[in-house]
Formats: sequence, C-alpha cells, structure tokens
Amino acid sequence: MEKQETLYKELKKYFGFDTFKGNQKAIIESVLSGKDTFVLMPTGGGKSLCYQLPALISEGTAIIISPLIALMKNQVDAMRNFSEDDGVAHFLNSSLNKQEIEKVKQDIVSGKTKLLYVAPESLTKMENIDFLQNVPISFYAVDEAHCISEWGHDFRPEYRRIKPIINEIGPRPVIALTATATPKVQHDIQKTLGMLDAAVFKSSFNRSNLYYEVRKKTDKVDEEIIKYILSQGTKSGIVYCLSRKKVDDFSLILQANDIRALPYHAGMDAATRSANQDAFLMEQAEVIVATIAFGMGIDKPDVRYVIHYDIPKSLEGYYQETGRSGRDGGEGKCIAFYSKKDLQKLERFMQGKPVSEQEIGKQLLLETAAYAETSVCRRKMLLHYFGEDYNEPNCGNCDNCLNP
Repeated sequence: MEKQETLYKELKKYFGFDTFKGNQKAIIESVLSGKDTFVLMPTGGGKSLCYQLPALISEGTAIIISPLIALMKNQVDAMRNFSEDDGVAHFLNSSLNKQEIEKVKQDIVSGKTKLLYVAPESLTKMENIDFLQNVPISFYAVDEAHCISEWGHDFRPEYRRIKPIINEIGPRPVIALTATATPKVQHDIQKTLGMLDAAVFKSSFNRSNLYYEVRKKTDKVDEEIIKYILSQGTKSGIVYCLSRKKVDDFSLILQANDIRALPYHAGMDAATRSANQDAFLMEQAEVIVATIAFGMGIDKPDVRYVIHYDIPKSLEGYYQETGRSGRDGGEGKCIAFYSKKDLQKLERFMQGKPVSEQEIGKQLLLETAAYAETSVCRRKMLLHYFGEDYNEPNCGNCDNCLNP
C-alpha cells in the first residue's frame, strides 16, 4: 500500500479525521523519516497531532517532554479516548505513587505504551534515566519548547538540561514544538537542543478573526470592563490580571455585578482550581478571571473575548493569551488596558533579579510599550515581532485600522 494512503488511514483510525491541517502531514513525514524537526505553529493549529500520530505508528515508545502536569493529564486522557487500551499513553511525574509508577513501567516494558509524557524534572531522576536506557525509544518530542529560552515568555531552567539527558538515555530524533517564538527564541531552542540542521516548519501567526484593541487605563477601568462583559450576554470570556490578589478581588467585583465569574491562579488549591476550570468549560460560568497560569492546554474553542486588565510583560505572552479567543474561527475580541504606571510597576518587580534577566525583561517591556502606544496597524506590528511580513494597508480588524 502507498505510504501516503497509510497516513490518511491511520489518521482516520486513531483520530477520526479525513484530512490534515496546514503543515501537519509534512511534519509527520519528517518525524517518521527520522529527521530532527522544529515546529512553530500558533495555538489551535493542531500541534499535538504532529507527535501523537507518528508515536502511534512507530516502533517503540515516544518520550514527550511537557512542562505542566495538568497539560499531560489532559493529553493522556485524550489519547486513551482514541484507543481501546489505556496503556497506550502514560505520564511520569511527581503526582504518582510507587505503585502507579510500577504500572507505567510494566506497560512500557510490555510494549503497550506508545507515548510517555514526562516533566523535565522527572527526566533528570537517575532511576528514570536508568529505566529508559533499556527501553526502545521511537523519538523525543519537546513540547512548549520556548521554555528553553531566556528570551521566551516562560523560561524554565530545567529545560536547559534536556539535551544532555537525551544523550545519556540514548540519542533518537527530536521534534521540538512551540506556539510562539520570535526568530531569536527559535535559534536559541535549536542551538540548545543541538538541532541546528532540523527541518523547520513555520505556520503563519496571523489570526485574522481576532480583533485587537488597546484602551487607556483610567480609574474607571473596573466599570468599563463590567459594562463590556454585560454587553456580551452569555458569551465566554477571560480576564487576565497580573497578580493573584487582583484576580481574587476582581472576580468578587464581577460576581457582585451579577456576572458568573470565577477566579483561577496558581495560589489556589488544585481541587478548586480544576473545579473552576471545569465550570468554565461546561458553561456554568461565563468568565474566568486569571493569571497567566490559566490557559496552557485549555481547549475551549468558543472564547469570545480576552481582556487584559494589566498589560503583559512581553508581546509573546500577550500573543499567547489573546490566542485563547476565537479558536473555532469565530469572533474573538482582544482588549488590553494600558497605563505607563503598570509598566513602571513591572520594572520594579524585576529589581533583585540577575542583571542579565533584568536586561532581557526591560527589552521585552519596551516592545510591549511600543505596541500599546503605536498608531499603526496592531496586526502588522505583532506579526513583524514574530518575523513575519504583513503588507495589507488596512487589516480591518484592529482599533488603529478601524479608527484611523
């Protein structure tokens, strides 16, 4: 049978889709041919399929390195829905007890497990390295690969140790995936993972259905947001705040105005956090008020607006967060409130950090300020930041183009 046909057959068999999206097919063929592969695909483009499908049809177990326990759990649950055997996907992280870890290892040794999700911290544990050295590995996938770069919006030092550990366990092809990376971050990822000659697949960053607007932040900001949310009826939305305290306070203010809003941040206990997330997914709440801890791996396609109560620390973060709206291709309104005072506050937060980190942080803030203060098309400026040209004279979907 023609190899092409097989891929479509497997896609239908495991995921129920008839066609691939964008670059998916070319990426999967690159992985299956044993080549290091770098994937830059904005949120909603179907990144996970790019390693899930090859993992299911390759010999051995694929090691998926992922930064968040909640994200791993979602993905493993999703994979198990596609397969008759729960052993097909597992995760190894600090939330498992001895017995559960044994079960995972048995399934891997027996060849049942095609995808093993691990946190970078678990990967560095000696007993896991020893175990994996004796396992046939198909390839390694590094998800959220921007975590490797100090220039990325979510730097995690333990990500820097991935490459030496891969070499210790046994080198196999690597696929690195991220939804957001400037040219600088991309180079950093490839250099750190030792994959400068990887096949590179980039999708466009333009989300034409998203509307971008920046408003001046005044002392009436609470009223403005309340008024906006009430005008949206029962549509789903997210309000991002920088501090946990602000999240708690503002969700109470919204509730006092008869808005079904719930808070979400890393300081809450896990049970409440996941209950609030579920309530939002099940539409028992219209609005989630959150810090940036919310959203990685949240797949709610019909979020209709994203409001930034405070301007984010970087344009990459901003792009990531606004990208949670309108994933179904429908309307997505992205409104950010901006004041110079907030930027000064963010700069003060950085004092006491290592000098190199402060320098990078200041540079990122300057770029955010330039975006907030510009009178040119916001879409053009955002895309340019990600190294993409946008030559339309008017995007017709941002405040500067609509109200010149």
